[in-house]
Amino acid sequence: MSSSPPSRGRPRDPRSHEAIIDATAKLVVEVGYAATSIGAVAARAGVGKDTIYRRWPGKPELVFEAVFTTTDDAPAPDTGTLAGDLTVMLQGLVDEFHAPAAAAALPGLLADFAADPELRARIRGDFLAPSKDRLLVVFERAATRGEIAAETPVDLVLDTLAGAVFFHVGLVGERPDRQLAATLAAVVAKGIEVR
Repeated sequence: MSSSPPSRGRPRDPRSHEAIIDATAKLVVEVGYAATSIGAVAARAGVGKDTIYRRWPGKPELVFEAVFTTTDDAPAPDTGTLAGDLTVMLQGLVDEFHAPAAAAALPGLLADFAADPELRARIRGDFLAPSKDRLLVVFERAATRGEIAAETPVDLVLDTLAGAVFFHVGLVGERPDRQLAATLAAVVAKGIEVR
């Protein structure tokens, strides 16, 4: 996923993009968020710093994309039930938050988010949009099946899902069991179902 519009000139090389994302995730695990720099990422990826800055405004956006957007390209699940669809989506979140790169990046990203409201707004707008779009598809199907009301607040439910996984796995550091995604999905689906 690209976080900024394409620039004029030579077209972007998707191999460079992948090399940058891969280098970022590995560096965060090896040296931590604070010690990860654009220069170190550029050296490891074999690109110039300008190449990185043309695609990402800064380190927080780069790290966030490298660590927390791995499930964004997946199609919206269609298991036939809201609880089933939410379970699939939540399992992706659990896997992301449980990855070593997430554990290494999270404290530094949280500090940057707290200190910079514009960064927080950019992350929410640019990077969380694919998750919201997938959830909208899931909700539209659930509303058509009569499981939820059409006016169910997508943003609030997305925050609830991501927040529960973030707190349980990312902040508290609990090792997720195999049923975590299904349990959270069942709780949320029950809470928003049509009564």
